[in-house]
Amino acid sequence: MTAWTTDELKRIGAADELNLTSMRRDGTLRPPVTIWVVRVDDNLYVRAVKGRAGPWFRGVLTRREGRIRSGGVEKDVAFVEEADAGLNDRIDAAYREKYRRYPKPYVDACVTPEARAATLKLTPRS
Repeated sequence: MTAWTTDELKRIGAADELNLTSMRRDGTLRPPVTIWVVRVDDNLYVRAVKGRAGPWFRGVLTRREGRIRSGGVEKDVAFVEEADAGLNDRIDAAYREKYRRYPKPYVDACVTPEARAATLKLTPRS
């Protein structure tokens, strides 16, 4: 796997939304979902506000691969679950900071225990 470039991190990190498409068992892509994305250090993270039971999150677990599009960047990615409590605290802070201009209930939905349990690191595959 490769690392994000500085430009990719900057562009995706600055974008409000990210389109995420996960891969089915047969290698075809599911329809995209639009979600929020945050940057912590040189990594990008997304969360399912409905937790591990959310439909798009369950779809990601099928192959843990897919494609994202955000900030003018389109990239094949691997989805890596992130359970480190300290890092998840930093991800919470990143959500609160980046999306503070949105209604509080929307931001709060991203930092619940259920959402934290459905945190994924996006790792570029190409």
